[in-house]
Amino acid sequence: MNFAPLPSVNVEAVPADGLVLDVREPDEWAAGHVEGALHIPMSDFVARFGEVTEALADGRRAHVMCRVGGRSAQVTQYLVQQGIDAVNIDGGMLAWEGAGRPMVTENGSPAFVL
Repeated sequence: MNFAPLPSVNVEAVPADGLVLDVREPDEWAAGHVEGALHIPMSDFVARFGEVTEALADGRRAHVMCRVGGRSAQVTQYLVQQGIDAVNIDGGMLAWEGAGRPMVTENGSPAFVL
């Protein structure tokens, strides 16, 4: 059986104004995340799918993010199957942090990847 390769990009290819969809758990999000990202944990994803389609109503691409890329790959595959323009961010938050891309926290403490 042949499967199409999963669309993916490296962290440098994510535009500053791109929609980042963070599918990590709440404790991971609280430790540090991409400013302006949409946070929908993978465990809540199907129930909250409407929030994703609403965020992408303007035709933007979803850049799906987790810690290293496993969970986000599953969510990206699901989105693509729904006909949504989505890409997995290779290396996830660890690669984001490693590339020096900005991260924030809700409470202003130093951001890190949990």
